[in-house]
Amino acid sequence: VILTGYVDDETLACLYSGAAAFVYPSLYEGFGLPVLEAMACGCAVICSNAASMPEAAGGAALQIDPTNVDDLSRAIDRVVTDDNFRSRMIEKGFSHAKHFTWERTARMTCEIFKTVSEVSRR
Repeated sequence: VILTGYVDDETLACLYSGAAAFVYPSLYEGFGLPVLEAMACGCAVICSNAASMPEAAGGAALQIDPTNVDDLSRAIDRVVTDDNFRSRMIEKGFSHAKHFTWERTARMTCEIFKTVSEVSRR
């Protein structure tokens, strides 16, 4: 476990890429962007099954109960010791993260704005 404090984007990408796993047992998140960032960098992800984490993770992360220490411990052990499992998680993560781009986000946001504008004119 490395507690880094703030790191810039370039260093963060290097940390994700070099990690055996990104462990994110958060109890609450707005969306869970770090989960997707880690996946896009080729890092196996272990995350909470709470809040928005299941949506952000898709089926590409190992989801755990963030209040259960044994659940977390088992997940870390599995990802770190089972190379085949970790490789499959990384492949799923790459595939899942490709669906989330800033271009797609901007396009969808514009569509929402257009819809709201049209409804408000009625």
